Amino acid sequence: MSLADLLPGRGGLAGRLPHRLEELHGPVKGVIVLPRHLSLPGLREFDVSDAQLRRSMYGIVLTQGRRNDVARFLNARLLVQDWPLIRASLDPKLRRWCERRFGLRAPAGAGEMLGQG
Repeated sequence: MSLADLLPGRGGLAGRLPHRLEELHGPVKGVIVLPRHLSLPGLREFDVSDAQLRRSMYGIVLTQGRRNDVARFLNARLLVQDWPLIRASLDPKLRRWCERRFGLRAPAGAGEMLGQG
């Protein structure tokens, strides 16, 4: 672990994301209770089996989480499965970093239609 991993806000998006998709070891079922630094009051529990709740939680963790949060709460297979729906809600810069870092694919024609990549 580098110093940038320990200091909040250091390293930008690159410092907040694990290096590879294989580092994401989140559960495929059950209820996840997010830590306080990732959750709004009253919205901490997410059932991973519920696709809509899971996608919401994944968006929260990707936008607000630290590297260890992303690795702990996100599951690689489920992220790949849900990516076409999750990507639309993310900041374009974060979306591009996730796609590069994790090898995630944008839906065909998504960049051309929206003028983004």
